[in-house]
Amino acid sequence: MQKCDLKEKYQKEVVPKMMEEFNLKNPFQVPRIEKVVINSGIGKLLNSFPSDKQPQIIEEILNDLALITGQRPAICPARKSISSFRVKKGMPVGVKVTLRRQRMYDFLARLIHIVLPRLRDFKGIDLKSFDKSGNLTIGIKEQTVFPEIKPKDLTFGLEITVVTSCDDREKSIELLRLLGFPLKRK
Repeated sequence: MQKCDLKEKYQKEVVPKMMEEFNLKNPFQVPRIEKVVINSGIGKLLNSFPSDKQPQIIEEILNDLALITGQRPAICPARKSISSFRVKKGMPVGVKVTLRRQRMYDFLARLIHIVLPRLRDFKGIDLKSFDKSGNLTIGIKEQTVFPEIKPKDLTFGLEITVVTSCDDREKSIELLRLLGFPLKRK
């Protein structure tokens, strides 16, 4: 199987097509992917376990995310206490990873070619997943769709946000379509 380098595809195929389609004079005007942010809310999951097991659960979640992204996640603590949610200030409520450069392209290539086709009843990414700034946010219900993760009892959801340098939604949609994202047609 031939290695698909997303960065090379962007430079050789996407930039010329985008320049032609949107009448851009300079290749630096073509929108690009700036970063990919992967995060997961773990507060509700942690509350379902006794307090003595919570550090082990956090470590397991961190290890899974590190396997998926190739980078150690950061723990996001609660900013204030909310008694109705059983959250105390400083308690971990989420984990996040920000990918840039080559790790970002490697992750996106795996996401496009391996993970999204493995999702149950997947028919393409809905265009409603784009915000008005042109950033794409995808929700994945279980981390076990990634081939690096071995199926186990502990499952958690992920949110993947692809941040583009574009402020126009249409240009961003076309950029990701040309890169190979399986987007639904209008």
